[in-house]
Amino acid sequence: MDKQQIISNTVSFVKETLKNAEGGHDWFHILRVWNNAKLIAKNENVDLFIVELGALLHDIADSKFYNGDETVGPKVARDFLESEHVSEEIIRHIEQIITNISYKGGNFKQTFTSLELNVVQDADRLDAIGAVGIARCFNYGGFKNRELYNPEIAPNLTMTKEEYKNSDSPTINHFYEKLLLLKDRMNTVTGKKIAEERHIYMEDFLQQFYNEWNGKS
Repeated sequence: MDKQQIISNTVSFVKETLKNAEGGHDWFHILRVWNNAKLIAKNENVDLFIVELGALLHDIADSKFYNGDETVGPKVARDFLESEHVSEEIIRHIEQIITNISYKGGNFKQTFTSLELNVVQDADRLDAIGAVGIARCFNYGGFKNRELYNPEIAPNLTMTKEEYKNSDSPTINHFYEKLLLLKDRMNTVTGKKIAEERHIYMEDFLQQFYNEWNGKS
């Protein structure tokens, strides 16, 4: 099994599959997560091949774009990896990474853990916060035609997985329902350090947003 060739083939597969994807979940999102994952992995005792495959395939068929069906992503990844003659053990690991990587609301408890999942999950969460995270948040809100902000609709921090999945609350609420919570949910030392910086940036942004919304200098 030529691992570098498989990684190269995976890059080509993901680029082609996501060529028409929504801007916050396109190839460039995958590329950023892949780069984040390789950076974090340098300080972790992990199987880099699994980390790279997990990062590249983690959003190959995001359930948000498949009527909430969480089985599509793992299946698409499996079919591709089988065509590349990747071992069954690694394929199962990648399926678990895809199934468990996403934040699914404050009450969701993931059922699978591995050092490789920790790295890929941190890499993905880093792309959800900071300047890029803010841009992605509003891009998706626009894609779903959501309000920017509505002072009469408070964030809901006790949503079930299904409520979180089906929420259509204003985009600003998403900061409180997910983005500002991620700093304290990071798994790795490197992930935590980067998240601290990006968290502060989001807090500053929100303060500026409210100042402008309320006509303050």
